[in-house]
Amino acid sequence: MKTSNNTILITGGSAGIGFQLAKALSADNKVIITGRNEQRLKAAAAKLPNTTAILGDVSDANDTDTLVTAIAKDHKDLNIVINNAGAAHVYNLATEGVDAFTRANEELLTNYLAVIRLNEKLLPILKSQKESAIVNVSSIVTIAPGGRLPTYSASKAALHSYTISLRQALKNTSIKVFEIYPPLVNTDFSATIGGADGIAPSVVAEDFVAGLRDNKYDIRVGKTAELFQYFLSDHDQAVNALSGQE
Repeated sequence: MKTSNNTILITGGSAGIGFQLAKALSADNKVIITGRNEQRLKAAAAKLPNTTAILGDVSDANDTDTLVTAIAKDHKDLNIVINNAGAAHVYNLATEGVDAFTRANEELLTNYLAVIRLNEKLLPILKSQKESAIVNVSSIVTIAPGGRLPTYSASKAALHSYTISLRQALKNTSIKVFEIYPPLVNTDFSATIGGADGIAPSVVAEDFVAGLRDNKYDIRVGKTAELFQYFLSDHDQAVNALSGQE
């Protein structure tokens, strides 16, 4: 797929992986970034060429409708959607009083259900383009769930399953469906789970651009590729390795 002259929407585009994706793509494409923090969103857009910021929370139905309306009005040539916005909670399911239900509800809404809603609303625009793509940012935990991220892992597993179904459903359309599987990445988002030891978010962006160019629909970044092979040979050991139980 072409990596230039696209119009690209990136949710959660003001920081971390989303910002690095925008940075890698904005020189040769028109980029639209969304986010909940107005100050951070405007600051991010100001650092990038060819970039428009639209304030909004994709987990909010009204904000999603506002975003889709703005795109239909001002960005009718949209042909790539990158679903990157996410939510995560670090906790132990065995600990009393952690309110796993509330945590899981936020994670499932942001990481899974909001993606389904936004994709569905943008399908008519994407289908009208000669070449288009939906990109879902999942995680290494779709391969082996992390013990400290129990319901986050479940939400990303749901996203992974949905991505496969979406790819099958859209195989006879102009829309290609990609999935990015980052490992631990050094961002503010991952700070509570040792993100300082992770790879740079720019590596994720570089691997994505290469995967997009080569039509590599499953983009397993860094150690995710190694863990996937480990998973194929020994599922239990892969889970233990990711959870630090070896």
